[in-house]
Amino acid sequence: MNTGVRIAVFAAALAATFGTAYGVGVGVGPVGAPAAAEHAGHAAPAGGGAAGHAEHEKPGKGPAAGGLQVSEGGYTLSLESPRRTSGQGELRFSVKDAAGRPVTAFKTEHGKELHFIVASRDLTVYRHLHPVRAADGTWSTPVDLPAAGAYKAFADFTPAAEGAEGVTLGADLSVAGAYTPEALPPAERTAEVDGYRVALAGDLDPGKAGELKLTVSKDGRPVTDLEPYLGAYGHLVALRDGDLAYLHVHPNEGGPGPDVSFTATAPSTGTYRLFLDFQHQGKVRTAAFTVRAGAAAPAAPAESPAPPAAPAAPEQSDGHSH
Repeated sequence: MNTGVRIAVFAAALAATFGTAYGVGVGVGPVGAPAAAEHAGHAAPAGGGAAGHAEHEKPGKGPAAGGLQVSEGGYTLSLESPRRTSGQGELRFSVKDAAGRPVTAFKTEHGKELHFIVASRDLTVYRHLHPVRAADGTWSTPVDLPAAGAYKAFADFTPAAEGAEGVTLGADLSVAGAYTPEALPPAERTAEVDGYRVALAGDLDPGKAGELKLTVSKDGRPVTDLEPYLGAYGHLVALRDGDLAYLHVHPNEGGPGPDVSFTATAPSTGTYRLFLDFQHQGKVRTAAFTVRAGAAAPAAPAESPAPPAAPAAPEQSDGHSH
C-alpha cells in the first residue's frame, strides 16, 4: 500500500470505540467441488447459499449486530500480539468462552471452522485468511500486511454447542511505524485486477434489499469458466467506511460466470468498500469497489413564486382598424 507522505510515528495500538457492525455474507451457491489451495493473503470462504447466513439475521430486524465487538454472546476474540513490530510473520489468536477457556469445537461452515479477515482502518488493505487450529484451541496463520498502521481483525464462526448461533467478533490490531491513512478510492463501477476487469451493476440501498451483480471479463471477453473455490464461484465481503461495520450479503445461485450475483441490504447511508474474491486458472484474485449507499441526488432549489402580473394598461385606439 502506498502510504503517501508519512507524518506520524505509529508505535502503539490505536484504541477506539466504533459503531455497530453487521454480519458478513460469502459465496455464490454450492457447487460441490473440492477446495483449492489457499492463495497468499486472499483465501475466500466456501459458499453455501443464503441459508448459510440465517444465523446472522433476526426476522424483521435486518442484519444482526456483530463484528466490531471483541466480546459477544459469551465469546471473546483474543489476539496473542495485537501490537506488532512487523506486518509480516505469524498471527496467533484464540476464541475464548465465558470462563476464559479456548474454544476447541466449531461447526464447519463454507468449508471451514472459522473465517478470519484483517482489514486496514482506511480500507486499502484487505486479507481474507483461513488459519489452522491446534488441539489447544490456538489458531495461527501467516500474515503479510504491507504497511504500518491500524487494522481490524475479524473472526466469523459458529460454536459447536447445541443451539449456538453464528458470531462475528472484531479486535484491534496495529503495526508500529510511520503511518498516514490513505484516502478511500473513489466510487467507480469497474475494477481492474491482474489483467481482469470486473464491472459492478446494481445499487446498495439502506434498509432495502437489492441485487449486486459483478461481471468478470479478460481481454474484452467474458470469463465463463470461473472455477469453484471452497465450494463457490465468488465471495463478497463489505465493510462500512468509518467503523468497518460488516454488511450482511446474501449469495444468489449462479453458474461459472461471467456474472456473480449477491443480494444485499445496507444498514445505513454511507460509504462501503466491497471485496470480491473469484478464482480463474488456478488463482484467486480480489476486486475492490467503493460504493455509496443512500447518496441521493441534490434536490433542485425551490422556485420562488412568480410575482403577480401587472394589470394590463387600457387599450387606446390609434384610429386604424386591426
